[in-house]
Amino acid sequence: MRSMSNSTSSEISIHRPEELSADLLAAWHRVMDESPDFGNPFLAPEFAAGVGGHRGGARVAVLHEGREPVGFFPYERNAFGVGTAIGLGLSDCQALVHRSGVTWDTGELLRACGLSVFEFDHLVDEQKPFGRFVTGTFASPVVDLRGNDGTYPEWLRSTYPGLAKTVLKKERRLARDHGELRFVFDERDPRMLRRLMHWKSAQYRRTGRMDRFARPWIVELTDHLFQVREPHFTGVLSVVYAGDRPVAAHFGPTSRTVFAAWFTAYDPELRYYSPGLIMHLRMAEAAGRDGVRVMDLGRGDKEYKDWLKTRELRVGEGFAVRPHPVAAAHRLWRRPVRGLRNTVLAHPRLREPADRLLKTVGGLRSPATAPVRAERR
Repeated sequence: MRSMSNSTSSEISIHRPEELSADLLAAWHRVMDESPDFGNPFLAPEFAAGVGGHRGGARVAVLHEGREPVGFFPYERNAFGVGTAIGLGLSDCQALVHRSGVTWDTGELLRACGLSVFEFDHLVDEQKPFGRFVTGTFASPVVDLRGNDGTYPEWLRSTYPGLAKTVLKKERRLARDHGELRFVFDERDPRMLRRLMHWKSAQYRRTGRMDRFARPWIVELTDHLFQVREPHFTGVLSVVYAGDRPVAAHFGPTSRTVFAAWFTAYDPELRYYSPGLIMHLRMAEAAGRDGVRVMDLGRGDKEYKDWLKTRELRVGEGFAVRPHPVAAAHRLWRRPVRGLRNTVLAHPRLREPADRLLKTVGGLRSPATAPVRAERR
């Protein structure tokens, strides 16, 4: 641990996330509870600790006023002082989690962390001190959930009247063809988690995306998070069954107030029943019944997100820097790559041919040589 006093008489101490004391964990949880901006489970210390157990450069900067911890900044650092949001590429929500009214000097923060640059791609809109470093903002659709005292079909008809008839018809057809439909919101069978990873890996390869589950540390992290059962972070595996046959599965974290959609996959033989959509609707109903307020669908344009969302949050992408040669070199290398990717994703006329090309390449290449592209859902 090391500390630094800055011009506002605050102190910054640096910790490994999996080694935070009970007092610091309790303080971090209190900050999460104080603001809806920080309710997302990806901002919980349990996620940072999980990543820290598999990534040697994971750290947390703790901001103190006097002896009181008032802010928590999780990040990863490489040997050259290049930093990223913790779990960059996996995390759908990033922030310096802080008490109301707390601010910071970004240059001093980076210096205390030993960083020349800090890259982020899902920064919450509230982070004003990082504002001048944001290179783009993007919609992150969410679903406002509500409790349900009735049946699932009643909830579906009242919440999504335009979708209800089609979805219920497909569910009835699925049950008729393959067995009675059954949904388990919090499935504890680890074999189903393995099934989900197998489906997802196959989907990545079919569509030419990077196979995340070909990376052992991501598999190990997912296994670890599946076991976490804390109020601010619980790993939830949900499964739709037709008879005894798994049809679709999802794994993602939930906090007291936010359920984060993360890894979803389904049996490709049953794709004509829209199992992915069925899964998301079942999860939204169940999470709302359990008292969760928001289902975060994550940044990205997908048709099912347009169908389900009730509103959108804004998340930022960019590079916070301080004067340093490494920072300049990193931005020259990374910014054009991000700009090209965002241009393709923002224009359907470019995105659709790119998707077709990726699918063709994915069918020709082995997982080890598949092109790298971030895509989970």
